[in-house]
Formats: sequence, structure tokens, C-alpha cells
Amino acid sequence: MSDAPQSYENHTRFVTGYHKVGVPMVALPALFFLVRAFTDFSPAALALALFTVGTAICVFYARTFATGVQDRVIRLEEQIRMERLLSPDLLPRLDEISTRQRVALRFASDGELESLVRRVLQGEVTSAKEIKAAIEEWRPDHERI
Repeated sequence: MSDAPQSYENHTRFVTGYHKVGVPMVALPALFFLVRAFTDFSPAALALALFTVGTAICVFYARTFATGVQDRVIRLEEQIRMERLLSPDLLPRLDEISTRQRVALRFASDGELESLVRRVLQGEVTSAKEIKAAIEEWRPDHERI
């Protein structure tokens, strides 16, 4: 993984083999065979359309399940980090922070974590996008896929 500095502008990861090659190789034939099943119907065309659409759905869920597991691990890591770094008055309210918010907060440096958690709990910043945009000292995560 790259050790280049991360920021809000460059923290997303683009994987050419997945985004530009794999997804189109599954999605485009699925669309083609689906259209073909309607325009030139036959049982074989329908079977092929169902197979390719099913494959596309499985590819989508495989990615969704993987990121869901990553989010759970990040939630646990951030729970431990927050218990170590936050003031005792904030600890009873940690359950009010959603998994999506914790995933975004992982980018906050140790020094600004508490102030951002307070802002989240006050409702000042709520979405992952807002939280990430509010981070001034970025803590990179080069390991997420």
C-alpha cells in the first residue's frame, strides 16, 4: 500500500482491475443478455439473461459483504481507540455514534478525535462525508480495500 499522505480529496481507493475491468465485464453482458431476452425471446436467451444478472448480483453482494465486515472491524478498532482517548464524560454516549460515523472518524488524528466526537454527538456533523470534510489532521488508512 502507498504511504502517500491521505486527505479527504484522495482517500478513496480506485482499483482498476475491479472498477474498470471486472465490473464492466459482468455488468455489460448482463445488460446485453437481458435486452436480448426481451427483444429476441427464447428459453435459452432467458436462461442466459438470468445467469448473467444473477452473476452481477453476486458480484455486487460479494463487495457489499466484504465492506460490511471491514466496517465491523473498524467499528471495533474505533471503540477501543475512543475508550482510550476520550474524556470519561463522552464514554457513556459512544453507543450514539453509528457505524458509518465511526468508519469516518477513523481518519481523525488522536488529537482531534474528541472534538469531532463532540460535534457528532451534538448533531453538528452527522454524515460520513461531513465528518471526513471536518478533519484537519488526517490519519491515513491504507489498508482498507
